[in-house]
Amino acid sequence: MATSFIDKARITVQAGNGGNGVVAFHREKYVAAGGPDGGDGGRGGSIILVVDDNMSTLMDFRYKRKYVASNGMDGQGARKSGRDGQNLTIKVPRGTLVRDAETNEIIKDMSGSEPFVLCKGGRGGWGNMHFATPTRQVPRFAKAGLPGEFHDVVLELKLLADVGLIGFPNVGKSTLLSVVSKAQPKIANYHFTTLFPNLGVVWVDEGVSFVMADIPGIIEGASEGAGLGHDFLRHIDRCRLLVHVVDVSGSEGRDPVADFDAINEELKHYSVNLAERPQIVCANKVDIMENPENLERLRQHVETLGYSLYEISAAAYQGTRELVKKVAEALSVLPPVTVYEPEYVPKTPAVDASAPLDIQRADNGTWIVEGPWLQRLMANVNFADYESRMWFDRALRESGLFQQMEEMGIQDGDTVSMYDFEFEYQR
Repeated sequence: MATSFIDKARITVQAGNGGNGVVAFHREKYVAAGGPDGGDGGRGGSIILVVDDNMSTLMDFRYKRKYVASNGMDGQGARKSGRDGQNLTIKVPRGTLVRDAETNEIIKDMSGSEPFVLCKGGRGGWGNMHFATPTRQVPRFAKAGLPGEFHDVVLELKLLADVGLIGFPNVGKSTLLSVVSKAQPKIANYHFTTLFPNLGVVWVDEGVSFVMADIPGIIEGASEGAGLGHDFLRHIDRCRLLVHVVDVSGSEGRDPVADFDAINEELKHYSVNLAERPQIVCANKVDIMENPENLERLRQHVETLGYSLYEISAAAYQGTRELVKKVAEALSVLPPVTVYEPEYVPKTPAVDASAPLDIQRADNGTWIVEGPWLQRLMANVNFADYESRMWFDRALRESGLFQQMEEMGIQDGDTVSMYDFEFEYQR
C-alpha cells in the first residue's frame, strides 16, 4: 500500500556492556599459592549499520524503535576470558542519513557499501591477574566492564537518484518515468496519484544509464508543509539534474508559465541550492494541446531564464527518446551525486574526576555523595579487600573530594554514604 512508504524514523540504539573481570586464584593439587588467575571480561557487542539494496523505505523501523546488542560475559578462573557480546547488525536502505536526534547533525551518510559502527561495545574489565606486582602478590580486586555506547538517532532517507522529476500533480511525471524506464508507478487521471517516490533506471546506450526519481506532486505552499511535496522534497536534494514537467495542454485550465514559476518558488523556499540546480523543462501533453499560445509563452519564458525546453507527449511516446539523450548528455558534465560529510562530533562522557559530585547532608547527619564518575570508580573496587579499599581512598583524596567535604564541615566519625557503601570519616 502507498502508506507503507516511511522515509523518516527515530530509533534508540544501545551497544552491549563489557563483561566484568574476575577475582580468582590458581587452585591445583600440590601447587601452593598458585597466584591470581582471574580472566578478563568479554567486549560488549556493537551496533553496526549496513546498506541493503533490497530495502526502499524505513518501514522496518515504524514499530521497532529500540535496538540493543548483547553484553560481554564475565571472565572466569584459570585466566579464561569471557565471551564477547554478539554485534547487532541493522540494515538500512542506500541513501539513509543518520542524524543525532538532539542536535540534528549528520553522523553518517549510508550511501556507500561499507558497514558503519554506530555504537561501540564496552570494553571488558581486567581480571585480577593483571594487578599482581612484586609487592601486591594477592590482588583481591578486578575491574568492571565499561558500558556500551548509547545513542538516539533519526534515520532520514534521501533517494540516490541522478534525475528528479518535478512539477504539479497530474502533469505526467509518472507516465514519463514508465515510458523511459521499466518502473511501473501508479498512473491515473487525478491529482496525487503518486503518494511516494518511485525510482527507475533509464538505459540510454551501451554503458550509459542513469537513475530517475518521480517525486510526488509539489503544490504552492509545499515548502511550508502543504500537500505531499514537503514530505518528499528531501528526495531531490541529491539529484544532479531536475526535469521540470509542465502541462501545456490546457485541459485543466492551468497557466503553464504560472505553474513553472510556482514550482521554482517552492524549491527556493525549501533550499536555495536546490533552486539553483540545473533544470531541463518539458512541455508535456503537446499532442492534446488546446491553445498553442501556451507553449510559445512557456518557451519564451524559460529560454529567457536560460533553460532548455523540450516538447514531449509521454503518453504518446513523442519526443521522449530525444529527451533521454539530452538528459544523459547533461549528466555527463555534472558532478556526481552528493554524499554528505559527517557533522557530529562525539561527546566525551563526563566520568572523569573533574566532574562535580552531588554532596548533601541528610537530617540524621549522614553525608550522601553521588555522581557518575564515583559510580564508575566504585564498580572497580573490591571492598572486602584491604588493598582495594586503600586504592579507593587514595583516588578520592586525589580527586579533592575529602578536602571539599572538610570545607563543608564534615567531622571525624561522621557517616559517609556512597550508594550501597558506608564508612566513618577519618582525616
